[in-house]
Amino acid sequence: MKVIPTALEGVLVLEPRVFGDARGFFSESYNHRAFAQATGLDVRFVQDNHSRSRKGVLRGLHYQIRQPQGKLVRVVRGAVFDVAVDMRKSSPAFGQWVGVELSEDNHRQLWLPPGFAHGFVVLSDTADFLYKTTDYYAPEHERGVAWNDPAIGVDWPLAAHGIAEPLLSEKDRAAPTLAQAETFA
Repeated sequence: MKVIPTALEGVLVLEPRVFGDARGFFSESYNHRAFAQATGLDVRFVQDNHSRSRKGVLRGLHYQIRQPQGKLVRVVRGAVFDVAVDMRKSSPAFGQWVGVELSEDNHRQLWLPPGFAHGFVVLSDTADFLYKTTDYYAPEHERGVAWNDPAIGVDWPLAAHGIAEPLLSEKDRAAPTLAQAETFA
């Protein structure tokens, strides 16, 4: 497994080894020992989630203020632009973001430690998005920050993929700005 650091300390792009031939491919999507050796992290995942979305759906930016979740995310069908935003007020990178394309073709995964908001927009006709979390979903602790807050300035590649306006949930449409959002210490 290849580990690629990002501009945000702790957020990592992971490239698993993929063995392909005329029949298809094989890839080990997760191995605790290999993950720990490659990243230096000994995390325990407690929940796996799977979402399917159509082109233009933007989910996020979400986080849990208590029971914060580390997430290991990947796409098994389609392609998304995946984003992490540092929500730790004490961090020198507070409010900064990093984005990476995850797809069924590049097999990349993204590790987001606790303390980061997460979101993605679907670039393909549909996308199946899988993620492992280090803590359980707790709706009472779920928070969000506006996907289009200029203070964060995520450069979502919407126009480049023929997306005029992203499709948002009511919750995401009403998310507060970074200045208004509840953050980590």
